[in-house]
Amino acid sequence: MSAEIICVGTEMLLGDILNSNAQFIAQQLAQLGIPHYYQTVVGDNPERLKQVIEIAISRAQILIFTGGLGPTPDDLTCETIADFFNVPLVERLEIIEDITQKFTQRGRVMTPSNRKQALIPQGAEILPNPIGTAPGIIWQPRPQVTIFTFPGVPSEMHRMWEETAVPFLKSQGWGKEIIYSRSLKFWGIGESALAEKVAPYFNLPNPTVAPYAGKGEVRLRISAKAASETAAEALISPIEKQIKEIAGLNYYGADHDTLASVVGQLLRTSKETLSVAESCTGGGLGQMLTEISGSSDYFWGGVISYDNSVKVGLLGVNPEDLDQFGAVSATVAEQMAVGVKTRLATTWGLSITGIAGPNGGTDTKPVGLVYIGLAGPKDEVASFEYRFGIMRGRTLIRHVSASTALDLLRRQLLTRKYN
Repeated sequence: MSAEIICVGTEMLLGDILNSNAQFIAQQLAQLGIPHYYQTVVGDNPERLKQVIEIAISRAQILIFTGGLGPTPDDLTCETIADFFNVPLVERLEIIEDITQKFTQRGRVMTPSNRKQALIPQGAEILPNPIGTAPGIIWQPRPQVTIFTFPGVPSEMHRMWEETAVPFLKSQGWGKEIIYSRSLKFWGIGESALAEKVAPYFNLPNPTVAPYAGKGEVRLRISAKAASETAAEALISPIEKQIKEIAGLNYYGADHDTLASVVGQLLRTSKETLSVAESCTGGGLGQMLTEISGSSDYFWGGVISYDNSVKVGLLGVNPEDLDQFGAVSATVAEQMAVGVKTRLATTWGLSITGIAGPNGGTDTKPVGLVYIGLAGPKDEVASFEYRFGIMRGRTLIRHVSASTALDLLRRQLLTRKYN
């Protein structure tokens, strides 16, 4: 038995609204151990919605709808579902009373259009909405077919799912097994390179291993199906350990870890401090660091040295080196790192200078060329050259540059070796 998620609303097809409901329901289904293989987004059109239902009931036994339960003419989910199964809509007095009471509590009078929300397919059970006016339904129109409908408002849908849908599904025998996942995160290795190293793990039946990539980061999701989270973790743990050993320093964290949070913890543990000097990233590196609560324990501040006069005046970069080598160069990156470390009196100084594009590149210094400087506690200093490529685009080049800088510091904090 499997579930299918059907999200109704033209606004999602147009991209006006992010479909967060599908993500929430998918995560909840995994916690209940209910597999689901398909998600569909369909506009507010009865005929297309019927086509979606026809396909869904041929491959899933639980159909979960969100959206289309409001009082306006384009809210057609319930009546379309009823029409598909050739069942009449009936007005439920208890729904009208609930909507009337909620309007009264808000100092308003229920409009005639809201009576539409009291019409549900004959034989369906009401799925109460504790905070909104649009109730859902739980309905089994055919053997082996169970339908849930929810409003599209996420806060309402979440409450209705947790308070009514989950208990119902558990009463039907679901929830005895869960699907539990751990996401391992990697930086400094491409998806294909990592996939080759861990290829044998992709054929495991339980737990399963799957790769994902985006914005320079690679992830491996390890998912196990078991009777409890503890039992699932016992299945995941040995696989996780083996993959970490294979990946070495390219592995940096799991689940909610970020490069900034991992670096922060390493700095806090070693009682060391950090300052940053940024050019092409324009404060992006500092933003990543300060997104972590408590980062003031180890991050003391930074300088956005976008103009060369700031590099010279605040960071002490040699103007002759700027003239000879240019702002985007190894020597300037090193001087920026030393300069910010010295000015702010921190253990570490980290710098970024580069060409984020789309303009400003040359044959010798193309868009995507970035230098990262790192100055350490014993007056060590080093620079690292990267060519991220023009095709990545300005925003991504800046993001990858800041992330790579954090990764360089992470590796140094772990190994204490400049390499």
